[in-house]
Amino acid sequence: MEQFRGVGDKATLVKITVLRGNNLRGNKAESILNYVRAEFNGIVLGDSQKLDAAVDQGVDYNFTCSFECSDAAHTLDDMAHKPVILTVIEVLPKEKKQKEEKTAVIGQAIVDLLPLLHGQVSFLSTVLLHPTPGSPAEPSLDVTVCVPEPLLSGVQLSDSNLLKVTVETAYSVPEVWNPVSGSGPLSSYVAALQVPLTAEKEQVLMFSNGLLKVGGESEPMGRPRKWPLGPLLAPGAQFIPGVSMEGEPIEMEDGDLTSIEDRDFRKEAETNKKRVSWDTERRCFLDAEGAGEDETQLSFHGVAYVDMAPLLYPGARRVRGAYRLYPFYDSDLLVKVKGASTTAIQGFCRIWCCWGFPCGSGLRHSITTSPSDPVKVPPTSCGMYADSRTYIIIEIALEKSLVPKRSPEELAKRVMELIPPRAPLPRRPAGAERAVQEYQAQIASVAGQVLEQYQQLFGPAFLPGEKPLDPTSQEQRKTKLLGELNYSGKYFAFKEQIKYSVVRIVREKMLRTEAFSDPEQLQAFLSQLYVFLVDEMHVALNKTLSVDAQETQPRPLVDCAQLIHFAKEAQLNGDYQLAAQYYQEQLTRDRSDPAHWFDYGVLYMLTADYQKAEECFHYAVSMERTHLPSLLMCGILAEMGGRLEEAETFFEGATCVDPANVVAWTLFGLFYEGQENSIQTEMAFLEATKQQRAALVVTPPCRVETRVESPGLGEEEQEVANCESFTIEPAGYPERQIEHRTVVPPCLRLDVLSALFNQDYMAQRALAQELLCPGGGLSSSYHLALARLQMLRAEYGSAESSLKEALNDNVWALFGHIHHLTGEFGKAQECYERTLDFVTDATDTHPIYLRLGSIYLQEGEFQRAKTTYLRACKSSPSCLTWLGLGIACYRLGELTEAEDALTEANILNNGNAEVWGYLSLVCLQTGRRLEAEQSYKYALQLNLQKEAVLHEIKALQDHVGFGNPCF
Repeated sequence: MEQFRGVGDKATLVKITVLRGNNLRGNKAESILNYVRAEFNGIVLGDSQKLDAAVDQGVDYNFTCSFECSDAAHTLDDMAHKPVILTVIEVLPKEKKQKEEKTAVIGQAIVDLLPLLHGQVSFLSTVLLHPTPGSPAEPSLDVTVCVPEPLLSGVQLSDSNLLKVTVETAYSVPEVWNPVSGSGPLSSYVAALQVPLTAEKEQVLMFSNGLLKVGGESEPMGRPRKWPLGPLLAPGAQFIPGVSMEGEPIEMEDGDLTSIEDRDFRKEAETNKKRVSWDTERRCFLDAEGAGEDETQLSFHGVAYVDMAPLLYPGARRVRGAYRLYPFYDSDLLVKVKGASTTAIQGFCRIWCCWGFPCGSGLRHSITTSPSDPVKVPPTSCGMYADSRTYIIIEIALEKSLVPKRSPEELAKRVMELIPPRAPLPRRPAGAERAVQEYQAQIASVAGQVLEQYQQLFGPAFLPGEKPLDPTSQEQRKTKLLGELNYSGKYFAFKEQIKYSVVRIVREKMLRTEAFSDPEQLQAFLSQLYVFLVDEMHVALNKTLSVDAQETQPRPLVDCAQLIHFAKEAQLNGDYQLAAQYYQEQLTRDRSDPAHWFDYGVLYMLTADYQKAEECFHYAVSMERTHLPSLLMCGILAEMGGRLEEAETFFEGATCVDPANVVAWTLFGLFYEGQENSIQTEMAFLEATKQQRAALVVTPPCRVETRVESPGLGEEEQEVANCESFTIEPAGYPERQIEHRTVVPPCLRLDVLSALFNQDYMAQRALAQELLCPGGGLSSSYHLALARLQMLRAEYGSAESSLKEALNDNVWALFGHIHHLTGEFGKAQECYERTLDFVTDATDTHPIYLRLGSIYLQEGEFQRAKTTYLRACKSSPSCLTWLGLGIACYRLGELTEAEDALTEANILNNGNAEVWGYLSLVCLQTGRRLEAEQSYKYALQLNLQKEAVLHEIKALQDHVGFGNPCF
């Protein structure tokens, strides 16, 4: 690494040239005699010559002064936080008997030298000449600053950094602090911080001239920041140009007082209570080694601990927040510094910085650098900080982040390399549909050839100016065309061309592969085939000969939302094959929707087929780079496969897609926690906490509503999860015992997380972190999450025990599901009925209705079953709800209502064998022979499994004497 210049190296000359003054105005005379004085770092660099200037006119000074920049004097750090002060002084006319000339200050201007530290060798600036009080003009100065060579080489500029420390305001200061009165002692309010500037040099940053203010109004936002200088002659010159206080919501701060409970106190303190205001920014130039350990202990009466570890997070450049002031005790400071001193030069930001304040007005305390000689402070005087709950707003910012962060563009490119974009596959017809399309294509081809032949025979009649064809001779033209086709052999060629497509229609559309033995059946089939071919020929000719012909697609009876509902219902019943069929049909509708691929992948996660699940999630990401759930799942599966770099890319990409997503940040933190990366873990969990607090602003206090669909459990369980709330409690510091702060994840509803991912790989880690959360532990939320995870593992006994620990009105549905899955239908019935009594306005009661209705059917309570299934059909109709209603009506002897319900079930799913079985029963009861036989045949083809229904059908067939095609 290239070394920075030392004391013995050659100094660099910095030249300041004042070119011109504009709009100068004196006190009295029309023309003024004035000159410019330049100062830097407390030293006068020189005065310009005295020049006359007309009022409100310009004057050319062309005054040049300079100073040497070196490590001995006028260092780079001095140039970072001290400006060049230009004072325009008017020479007043001499009065009678006046021996010495008098002068008056017209104004002062500030020239910031920061561009030189950014690598520039020269710059031109027009700076405002701040007038002294009483001067109405707004003059300015044109100034150039230059150096013969850059102060920093390219390597030095890349390795160095600029630290900006801003002390804003201390609020809720002790009541014994009073404004200075005429007879009282002089009060001074000072803050101090010791930071390393180089590997060998440290410096104490002093923030003096704090202004004590009484309450009554809030500090205005956007107020300018001040230079860390003493009072200037022109009040406006103390402000740094173009830099102001930038506030942010309390929940996004990094300090101590960020919880919901602290907001009312802060609002009251920042409006009505006393405060000490500095509003001062101090810049520090740091070289490449200016990050050494700081073992020096600072002894003050009051101390605020600022955790600067967030500056080690990738891309982090700023820490700002309200920090509590505590009484100073050596033991507390030793505890803090002990943890900081073990951290290497990886970043000075890991050190806890101590801010010192006077213990009362009228006192000013110096810094004691020797830890063996601490300042003895009476406990009663220092306790005023704790009694008043004093806090100070501090901001620490870096010009360049200590740890670089990958840009969203780089992450998107990396994700694209891992998952290349895939063009959507064209939809290819197959089977009967393909046969029909091939037949229509052959018809269109033959029609085109016939038109060409017709044009060859009668084409001249269509030319402009020719005599049109006679309509009465149409038959003659038709006969001539057919004769020409037969003579040339084209007619037989057309027949051969169409023959193969007709054969495919017979085999794949009509499903006839064997010869007919009965002539009547053959004739009937040929008639049916002829009608079908003629209809399809008309369709093909209309497409070919009509310009405006539009193919109308029939509207599907079931939309995608219903397909998802049916798939979740099949998952609830453990029929994953049927669920897969619904998801596949959903993909058939629209393969370009990433949500459809995500749902299909979640199904594979349930069946532990992680390879196919990952393929589905990759498909979703390849179609939409910003699909957050799929990105998170790709990260989880990559971590499960040991591909940690890929997992980090996916998780980081997810946080860039939606920076306000709490789940994404929490999973990012859980990933780093598994890698034992404490810094990154803290970064992710703190960001998740900030975003969660921001979400609480628009929701009721201490309650977050986050709905996540749970494919693995029932919809009632999902409602229980969504009704669960949690509380965030800040980790406060005791008055005397200040321990190292441990950053823990926000108190998420981990039951939602475990339900989202449907596997215990991440859920176990999340539940372990829940125990560390200040608002978590063995809470109702924890036990509920644990119970759901145990239900996913089929550990029903353990799940029941966990639910007893989280007992409330919302867990009765889960109790019912456990009893139903273990075969205790009586207990399940009691739990379901109790749930429906409690949750009268619930919207996700579908699994309760299904399971309770089935229990009623088993017990022969058909009227109650009918009522339950009717409620289910009204809220969320499906094939199973209509089937249950049809069975209940059939058992009650209501055959018309039963047939209507079974017909609705058949419309939603014509592949349910039980529906066809009960339709056969209804038709047998009503004496419809053909329909009874057809329904029975479909039930057998679909492999009806329920033996009781089959025996009932056969018994009724024997009784009525029909219904079985074998009779």
